[in-house]
Amino acid sequence: MTASNGYAGRAPATALRLDGAVVRRTLVSLSGLLALAVLWEAAPRAGLVQANFFPPLSVVVAKLGELMATPEFWGYAVSTVRTWALGLALATVAGVVAGLAIGLTPGARRYTHSTIEFLRPIPSVALIPGVILVFGSRYQSGVVLITYAAFWQVLLQMLYGLNDMDAVARDTARTFRFSRLGFLRHVAWPTLLPFLFTGVRLAAAMALVLAVTAEMVIGSHGIGRGIVVAQSSNATPEAYALVLVAGLMGVAINLAARLLERRLLRWHPSVRNAGGER
Repeated sequence: MTASNGYAGRAPATALRLDGAVVRRTLVSLSGLLALAVLWEAAPRAGLVQANFFPPLSVVVAKLGELMATPEFWGYAVSTVRTWALGLALATVAGVVAGLAIGLTPGARRYTHSTIEFLRPIPSVALIPGVILVFGSRYQSGVVLITYAAFWQVLLQMLYGLNDMDAVARDTARTFRFSRLGFLRHVAWPTLLPFLFTGVRLAAAMALVLAVTAEMVIGSHGIGRGIVVAQSSNATPEAYALVLVAGLMGVAINLAARLLERRLLRWHPSVRNAGGER
């Protein structure tokens, strides 16, 4: 009973310490955004930059409020999210399948290493002429570019995870004659999951950048296309408002990915330590 009461008494204090640590980390992470917002507002008003070309943040936010009341804005946003989601999903599936096939097949990594190192550095924007010839200015062009670029992030993390697999666990599974499915489920997958989440998180950020870039360069419907149209029309506040939306989408994607990672990988030591658990 005494031990039980002692643990019960320490649990609320531990929870309070964890909550305080989370609050402090949140405030520290938001301080950079706050400083950027103050600088954005003050620089044009102080004459450091021309307000015609770089309007204050308050003007941009006011214009964003006006845009959000129009169906055109939501059409842009939905198109960008659709392109981003499809490209990321295809890249994730392809990266996981290819990573497992290469990492678990004896000798496959040695034979594919040179091919991966040759294809991986090629920027996806170099594929734009060919993609336009095949898909034109439709959203599928952006999906192809995203899939190609994000695929390497997922694939490499899968291969890193397979390299990090515990040799003792691997030998034990071999000794007990685990089937391929049993080995994948009970030995490989728990090791791979943290690496996979890292790859998907990196790929998600890259996918958003490429989605907006493809819309700006190719002309497919979305946030990027809206930025180009606003710039060509000298609607500077509207252009910056859409740029702000793209930035906020990136922040939201990163936060959602980290939250999902912490929720699904609570059992993993790296996530527990990152969350402040001891």
